[in-house]
Amino acid sequence: MAPRAGVSRPQPGYGAPVSQKAGEARRRRPAPEENDDAGLRRRVLHSAFWLALTAISLYLVAPTLTQTLGSWRDLQRVQPLWLLVMLASQAASFACLWTQQRLTLHLREWFLIVTSQLAGNALAKVMPGGGAAGAALQYRMLVAAGAPATETAVGLTVSSLLVFAVLLLLPVLSLPALIGGGADHSLVEAAWIGFAIFAALFAAGAVALVFDRPLARVVALVERVRNRLLHRREPLKGLPERVLRERDRILEVLGRAWWEALLATVGRWAFDYFTLLAALAGVGARPSPALVLLSFAVAQILAQIPVTPGGLGFVEAGLTATLKLAGVRTGNAVLATFAYRFLSYWLPLAAGAIAAIVHRRRYGGDRSEVVALR
Repeated sequence: MAPRAGVSRPQPGYGAPVSQKAGEARRRRPAPEENDDAGLRRRVLHSAFWLALTAISLYLVAPTLTQTLGSWRDLQRVQPLWLLVMLASQAASFACLWTQQRLTLHLREWFLIVTSQLAGNALAKVMPGGGAAGAALQYRMLVAAGAPATETAVGLTVSSLLVFAVLLLLPVLSLPALIGGGADHSLVEAAWIGFAIFAALFAAGAVALVFDRPLARVVALVERVRNRLLHRREPLKGLPERVLRERDRILEVLGRAWWEALLATVGRWAFDYFTLLAALAGVGARPSPALVLLSFAVAQILAQIPVTPGGLGFVEAGLTATLKLAGVRTGNAVLATFAYRFLSYWLPLAAGAIAAIVHRRRYGGDRSEVVALR
């Protein structure tokens, strides 16, 4: 693999003299008291705004959320075998993500990746817009254990880019299945449709990573459509070039292991989808196969809404509604949603707390030596 370029730092001596620039900066700089007061006001207003937005959002989705959480009493209706299948599928989903991060971070130690990811994921699920906070926690845990800071930051960024790129492609590739879906309401058919879509996701990702022209053309189309729809705003320029640079950054980090990382990323979402299918099978539902895939894609997008922790309430409302649209009875849709969210949202919270404690006991403040893959 080619050596990574170092972080470029601005050098003094260009333009005006450093002393002149420093004097101008001091003259423009507000008084310390004024700066502190203004910064404090902005932080308070920013926090108050997001707290109010979170409270209003939770109030709006409270009926559906209460109904979903109240269905825990009916969990005994889910067949035990399917509960085990759900647990295995969700565990496989996390294992795929750990495998992908092992490749992007170039670390050998599974324990370090597993505990840091579980802890960061748990924090992201309890804070509105907590994705950044969760990534920051995982970064601190990895660096505290001895992982190189710069490579860790780059690796986590690449991991997030892969995860969200596949997620954004999922609804797009689900539309052909929705248009051409048959009338047979079978979860077996839903599983085969899902397998085909995720295989197509891997193929599309491989083309985007290997070839420049298809990716540049698609991004250029997106740029043109965006500029036409939002013609009153400043037009986007050079988006294909920026996307290609980010793609090259991913390839630089992954090297020849790009296909393994892509396969693991697709597997992360595929096993999560099979968890939902197992939940529907456990309650005896027979939904429209194509609409189940669309329901899953909608739920994952709703989970990214930053106004509630982990999309809490929005995912329950959206998934229940789309499952009912797919032909699932209301009671079964609510119960399947609760079973799926229990394993994909609530159980990882407890796992994350345990992982944080175990990680701290093992590493503490001692900077352990982490063995790299290279």
